[in-house]
Amino acid sequence: MRPVVKFLDKNLIEQIISEAAGTLCTLGVELHNKEVLSILSDHGAKVDMDKFHVNFTEEIIEKALKTAPGSFKLYDVNGNETHDFSGNNVYFTPGSAALHILDYRTKQIRKPSTTDYINFTKVVSRLEYIASQSTALIPADVHEKISDSYRLFLSLLYCEKPVVTGTFTIESFAVMKDFQLAVRGTEKALKEKPLTVFSCCPTSPLKWSDITSQNVVDCARYSIPVEFVAMPLSGFMAPVTLTGTLIQHTAETLSGIVISQLINPGAPILYGGSPAIFDVRYETTPMGAVETMMIDCAYSEIGKYLGLPTQAYISLSDAKQLDAQAGLESGIGAILAALSGINNISGPGMLDFESCQSLEKLVLDNEICGMTFRLIEGITPKEDFPALPIFQELLKEQHLLISKHSRRYLKEEHFFPGPVIDRANRSRWKEEGALTLEERAHRNVEKLLKDYVPSGLHGEIKNELIKLMDKEARRYGQDSLPERLQ
Repeated sequence: MRPVVKFLDKNLIEQIISEAAGTLCTLGVELHNKEVLSILSDHGAKVDMDKFHVNFTEEIIEKALKTAPGSFKLYDVNGNETHDFSGNNVYFTPGSAALHILDYRTKQIRKPSTTDYINFTKVVSRLEYIASQSTALIPADVHEKISDSYRLFLSLLYCEKPVVTGTFTIESFAVMKDFQLAVRGTEKALKEKPLTVFSCCPTSPLKWSDITSQNVVDCARYSIPVEFVAMPLSGFMAPVTLTGTLIQHTAETLSGIVISQLINPGAPILYGGSPAIFDVRYETTPMGAVETMMIDCAYSEIGKYLGLPTQAYISLSDAKQLDAQAGLESGIGAILAALSGINNISGPGMLDFESCQSLEKLVLDNEICGMTFRLIEGITPKEDFPALPIFQELLKEQHLLISKHSRRYLKEEHFFPGPVIDRANRSRWKEEGALTLEERAHRNVEKLLKDYVPSGLHGEIKNELIKLMDKEARRYGQDSLPERLQ
């Protein structure tokens, strides 16, 4: 039996959805995109073009929920299936768009470079329990106008895994779409085998900017999957209660679903988010707070009640170093997310309120993910009945180390973490250097970089990606890109 965790009963879920829909119909949403407003108006919504405001109707919301698909799949650059976002299938992906990286050598948080990003992709390519990569770092050594496309470019060039990405500008979408077409070949092939998921973020409370709403439109037109990342902050930009925050999150997410499905009924989506409570003592948004994790798990229940695959920013930490707090918050988040059946869990590697990535934390989090997968497999009998023969053998031999039963099920029943996790006795630990967790993690990072195997993406496709990126860079006055590692 698979273990599960639940925070909401059916009646509460239905009441939250009803209140959210009522809010969209009565108060409406501020929406700064006249094309989207016109489409909503054509479908019966009450639109005020001058005030960039729309009131939805129950019919529009219900129709969108009917056409939104209950599942979809992701594929790597070579067209191999990697994700099946259905049921309670769980996948981990690193947190995205960090402005900083934790430098192991200096122990300081600093701006990342192209080299940092490439090292990140190489490490991710070797991590067993991280199913996709993300455009996790924003390199500071390129023009800010190409930072979105540049990150996706490097990801596709160095790692075969699909990418969770996004864009902070409308203009970047075109070349990011062209990157994917270069890999897949045709729009039809890209639709059949999606390569990326784009994060699209409404602004709390109840607002869509021109950029983010246009991102939803552009992705829908090409059937590129979208994860809606509403970010209400309990007690600041949302009601202080968890239930009130869930109502707001539901309203903001439903509004995005409507936009997507009006543009292209059946466009793939993830019912996601990155909400948090607001810590009034420090004026921060703690992603490691247990209440933040509870909101994430609860809204996933709402998404699944609506028949949709889900996503959450969870399994990350607000710590500034790779310390006990980092492990505590990331571990609890990963376990709660998996027990809740959140399909796409975003967060491994992240520190400092979603603003910093750490390669050492990423490899530690990979072990947390592995333990989590073992946890949700649950406990299942495996030739344990009748039990008498096993205990007779134990009493006779005084151990079961080499018994047929042990040899058959040892690796299936017991999860053996990698070298980041220390399970040696104290004397052996001292003999092997008495390494700290951080030292073991860094040693693991160095080994993964040494063992990196270049992406199997065809050379002609790589050259086409380089050509597209060079052209995009020149468009913004950057005649040459930073030298890339091989």
